[in-house]
Amino acid sequence: MAFVEVAWQRHMRLALLLTGDRWRAEELLQDSLVKMYQRWRKLSQLDDPHAYLHRCLVNNHTSIWRRLRRERLVADVPDRAASGGGVDHDAIALRRALLSLPPRQRAVVVLRHYEDLPEREVAKVLGCSIGTVKSQHARAMEKLRHLVDQPSRTGSR
Repeated sequence: MAFVEVAWQRHMRLALLLTGDRWRAEELLQDSLVKMYQRWRKLSQLDDPHAYLHRCLVNNHTSIWRRLRRERLVADVPDRAASGGGVDHDAIALRRALLSLPPRQRAVVVLRHYEDLPEREVAKVLGCSIGTVKSQHARAMEKLRHLVDQPSRTGSR
């Protein structure tokens, strides 16, 4: 039980960045923890069970992405409370831009920049070639630059 409490706090942000949606992130993390629980006798002997959970999250997300191969669109975006007292408009713009990326590109950006994995590791995690990681990353960064810069351009006119 103590591991689950620590793991939930520690890995929720990664799950949220991978899925782009709080509810799917919670489901992904919960499913990964259930898989760990089923193997807990063996996994509790590991030096770092959090590393196993990290890998499990990424692999489960990749499996889901491969099955669905597309975004699920909803009619209404749920209301979310702003964190803290002030509103960080840059963070909001970046998050919106990140969420607008296709799932594969978003996964590459999250793994490269949030998890700080080298291209070779990202390719291994996603089950694709290094060239695919490079091209997906380049497309994602180009789109992110365009989307994040776009409000400042239109606002200055």
